[in-house]
Amino acid sequence: MASATGGSSSEMAVDHPTGPGAVEKPQFDALMPSEMSGGRPQFRKVTVPQHRFAPLKRCWMEIYTPVYEHMKIDIRMNLKARRVELKTRQDTPDVSNLQKCADFVHAFMLGFDIADAVALLRLDDLYVDSFEIKDVKTLRGEHLSRAIGRLSGKGGKTKYAIENSTRTRIVIADTKIHILGSFVNIKVARDSLCSLILGSPAGKVYSKLRAVSARLAERY
Repeated sequence: MASATGGSSSEMAVDHPTGPGAVEKPQFDALMPSEMSGGRPQFRKVTVPQHRFAPLKRCWMEIYTPVYEHMKIDIRMNLKARRVELKTRQDTPDVSNLQKCADFVHAFMLGFDIADAVALLRLDDLYVDSFEIKDVKTLRGEHLSRAIGRLSGKGGKTKYAIENSTRTRIVIADTKIHILGSFVNIKVARDSLCSLILGSPAGKVYSKLRAVSARLAERY
């Protein structure tokens, strides 16, 4: 009887883990980023183009403050290698902060304003998409110049209209185009820019953009 009783009690413990004889599940504290990598810091390096060295020097404190104080990431400028170096700290709350800071610095190097690029630190669904005009259509000489002019418009009117309608930010650097925004909004902005590159008149692009923006507004 004793052995039968002991066997039934053990079976009850297995069938009902919340009963008197159940073993509680262990509770572990969340790992810090330094513990995930075995105590070794993680690094990111962002190359500084020659034409962005002066703006970086001028806006250094605006970059340094959110990265070091808010994201808890060490940052320094390596003058010899001409690149910005980022490193996790013992008190870095999330390992993803390192990549966010690298994306933030990279966006500034591409030509985005600090006020626009800092959104990469605050929001998770933003990223930068880049492409070249030759990826859409092979253009040379004056045809290429006219395509770049259609993208910007008179006084930047066309570019600003696309930015405001799609809630994105666009940088046109010679033949390269960089778009900062969410996945859906970047797609809409890229389609509009590609239509302009292919020769569509601005009025037709505006009409299509208004229709697409209205559908996006209804969806969200």
